[in-house]
Amino acid sequence: MSRRFEKPWLSHWPKGVPQSLEYPEISMGEMLRGSASKTPKNPALYFQGTELSYGEMDALVDRFAEALQDLGVRKGDRVALYLPNIPQFVIAYYGALRIGAVVVAVSPLYKERELAHILTDSGAKIIVAWDKLDPYVQSVKARTALERIIVTNVEDYSLEKTSISSSKNQESHSDTDYMRSLLLEKRGTPRGTEIKPKEDLALLQYTGGTTGTPKGAMLTHYNLIVNAVQFATWLQMRPGVDVHLSVLPFFHIYGMTTSMNSPIYTRSPMILVPDPRDVQGLLEATEKYKPTIFCGVPTTYIAIINQADIQKHDLRSIKVCISGASSLPGQVQKRFEELTGGRLVEGYGLTETSPVTHVNPLDDRAKNRIGSIGIPISDTEAKIVDLETSKSSLAAGEVGELVVRGPQVMLGYWNNLGETKMVLRDGWFYTGDLATMDKDGYFHLVDRKKDMINVSGFKVWPREVEDILFEHPAVKEAAVVGVPDSESGEAVKAFIVLKAGNQGKTSPEEIMDFCRERIASYKAPKIVDFRDELPKTPVGKILKRELRPRKSPT
Repeated sequence: MSRRFEKPWLSHWPKGVPQSLEYPEISMGEMLRGSASKTPKNPALYFQGTELSYGEMDALVDRFAEALQDLGVRKGDRVALYLPNIPQFVIAYYGALRIGAVVVAVSPLYKERELAHILTDSGAKIIVAWDKLDPYVQSVKARTALERIIVTNVEDYSLEKTSISSSKNQESHSDTDYMRSLLLEKRGTPRGTEIKPKEDLALLQYTGGTTGTPKGAMLTHYNLIVNAVQFATWLQMRPGVDVHLSVLPFFHIYGMTTSMNSPIYTRSPMILVPDPRDVQGLLEATEKYKPTIFCGVPTTYIAIINQADIQKHDLRSIKVCISGASSLPGQVQKRFEELTGGRLVEGYGLTETSPVTHVNPLDDRAKNRIGSIGIPISDTEAKIVDLETSKSSLAAGEVGELVVRGPQVMLGYWNNLGETKMVLRDGWFYTGDLATMDKDGYFHLVDRKKDMINVSGFKVWPREVEDILFEHPAVKEAAVVGVPDSESGEAVKAFIVLKAGNQGKTSPEEIMDFCRERIASYKAPKIVDFRDELPKTPVGKILKRELRPRKSPT
């Protein structure tokens, strides 16, 4: 039995959201089947002017599941998906899960080196790849356990089309299949597979590798079902009513859960946006399909509010938005809510937790704490522990490591018992994030443990400095890192992207003075570097490791 401890967040619990939920012990494939059987004619997704109903999508999933079985895929085999947000991702994902295979999602921005590592580490047997990415697969396949390669293009899900364009202009390979051909030749009668939701893996989701070589988080069917239900309940999604703008990449756990699995659980339509950087396309899709829910990252919301013709676009259909992956500047939140009339609040999660663990309440604007990741969601517990002992719970306001527990937490890391033991201890997952909990139970991220900057013995948290930088009217994007300094050990360096029209008008000295007026001088940037853009992950999170100075080889 778990030890009881104080949960001050319960006094701010959102109305209409149970503190504990019931979760169906079913497989992910059964979840889709249930939604399709209840509303077979309801639209499941919109993509480039076409529509698939839940019944049609479920039938395509069955066809693909049967094709995988005929290619030799069995329960427990790993199937890699190397795809953007196109219908084939949903079809291949649920097709693999329906027969008990384990999905390995790979970013379509990855090149040979990154792709080879994930395929080799996971032991993937089959990969489903976008035709534009097939050359990368061909170049690494000899180093992997791949037996078959399934190639697809943006049109292959629509069986009414007569040409198999994905096979054109490509070299013929004996181990290559084409998705549309497989779908056309199957009846859609996959052989039954017994799946134990709490025990059987559904997903090997690789972390971003910010602390080293990417590791595969082992998530079960139950982990994913639980988080889809938790998230849908927190947002009080209305089955068949809400429409989701699915701009977050499905290959990333944030997009996978919030923009694919949760909508499917609630039988809601998804508007698929293949490129999250296509702001104009995103705005056009919003005006055409009228989404009500939009989950994203700060860089996307920043890009929208800074769009030159934003006043010409009608975004008033959007009612609820969740921001994650990095801190949401208060000015961005305020401006986006002015444009939409809806709610934009910050949440938090990790690959290892399926991912959502915290979100700000949505029932009352007064409960939203700007700069906070919110409170733990249903059936989720969290606390701040001492950095030295990793055990003692800290008082409100004290900085320590954020640890969480709940039914959405992973089993461990794939083939990595050592790392698993480091992060899973006594039923708690140690996030590696430094945070505080205030007296009301709201959690506030300070930074990653490894991101702390030591200036002459004083601790500097980059997030605090970045929040100040975003208050400057000329700053569009900002990232702060520590760099070696002969006098203070480390110095604060700020990388900044200026808003249009401010280039050449805003100086580094102005930025540094602006910060010194608002925070202690040792926290203010000593160096300011203006950039045209900042390096980002596929989901839009700024890659600080690429901004830090590289260590010289010894």
